[in-house]
Order: sequence, then structure tokens, then C-alpha cells
Amino acid sequence: MTFNIHHGKGIDKKVNLRRTASVIEKSGADIIGLNEVDKHFSKRSDYKDQVAELAKYLSFDYAFSPALTLKSNPFAEDRQYGNALLSRYPIEKSKSHLFPVTGYHAENRSLLEATVLLNKQRLNMYVTHLSLNPFLHQKQTAFILDRTEREDHPTVLLGDFNMRPGTNRWKKFNQRFVDAWRKAGVGNGYTYPSTRPRLRLDYIFVTSPIQIIDMNVFTSLPECSDHLPILATLLFNAHSSQ
Repeated sequence: MTFNIHHGKGIDKKVNLRRTASVIEKSGADIIGLNEVDKHFSKRSDYKDQVAELAKYLSFDYAFSPALTLKSNPFAEDRQYGNALLSRYPIEKSKSHLFPVTGYHAENRSLLEATVLLNKQRLNMYVTHLSLNPFLHQKQTAFILDRTEREDHPTVLLGDFNMRPGTNRWKKFNQRFVDAWRKAGVGNGYTYPSTRPRLRLDYIFVTSPIQIIDMNVFTSLPECSDHLPILATLLFNAHSSQ
């Protein structure tokens, strides 16, 4: 699953991580990429480590990749905001990549890289949230494609890409990955805004050894965030995962 959780803030303007956890639990997803996750960030999320709390609710392993880090006083935690991964399976290792800054006054973005051990098989996971700025989006795309070029295990890339299908941005990713929705989704796959979706901004991309069994937009509790999550059932090496 990929899910932009909007720091747990629903369209009712309330921050409710238990509601976010409930959506994930109801979906039955085993591996979840998250965008717009706070870690001790500000009063808006009560300075909580949101992915740690979600992992505790769900009894999942987790990893975090800050896109923005604000230094606090020497006795307090850094205030961070970024992407995260939740997994029912062990996360063997993870690494955070901050996209190079090119002088634009825009929100920092990052790429979370992780290896998940799924039934003794290694699955490479990448989670990201790309810029709305076309130039920065292009640079971030190039970074991701370069980073994933040498992968020798099945790879899943997911997140909020802030692009529309069929565009040049989308075509660049399709040179290396398969857009899972295009392969197995039914309908338009719109995920934003959550209550009356009219844009497909959230994607799950996979490398060719992975088979896409089915895919859907998960519409339980659409008031939970301004995005709807999408859910894919994937198959590789005769072991299935969701």
C-alpha cells in the first residue's frame, strides 16, 4: 500500500493516528509506504513520532526518511517530516537519501530505501514524495532512476509522485518500472482529493520480475486524509505479498 497520510490530519481538520492505523489494518496490507509523516515535528501533531506510534498500534517494523529536519535545543529531539515504511515483515536495513537542493525555495524531498525480508527473499522498497516544481521533479526522477539502476532484487517504488499518467514525467519511470495500476487497476485510479477524487497522484511501480495480481483504490474512511491509499497484491519467486 502507498498512503499520503497528511500527518494524520483528516478532512475534518482533526489529527487522529488511530484512525490512520485503522485504515491500514482494514486494508490487510503487509507493507505500506507513507508520505507526509511527522517525527517530533510540531504542535500540529503533538510532537509525536508518528511512524513509531503507527508501528506500535499495528505491531509492524518501520523505517523513516526525513525530508525536512529542524534543529531543536540540545536536549530535545530534532523536528522532522518525511516518508516512512511500515512492514509486517522484518526490515533488514534502511537508508535515507535527501534529494540534492538546487537553489529553489521549495520544500525538501527525500527517498527512503529499505530491504524487506519476505519469506527469506529480499525485496527492495523505495518510498518517495516528489516535488510539484517541474525542474525539481525532473532532478528527483533522475536521482531515483540512477539509484535503482543496479538493483539485483525485486524492487517496488511507491509514493506520491505529483504527476499524471501519460505525461513525460510518468514515461520516464515506465522505462524501468511497470506502473501497477496500468497493469491491473480497474477504473481511473484517482486518489486526490479523497472525498471527490479527480487526480491520480499516488503510484506503485514494480520491476518486471514481480507480477501484479490486482490493484485497487482503498476507499475505507476517505475522511482520514486528503489522499486515498492504493493497494496492490504482488507475486514474485512463488511467494505472495501485499
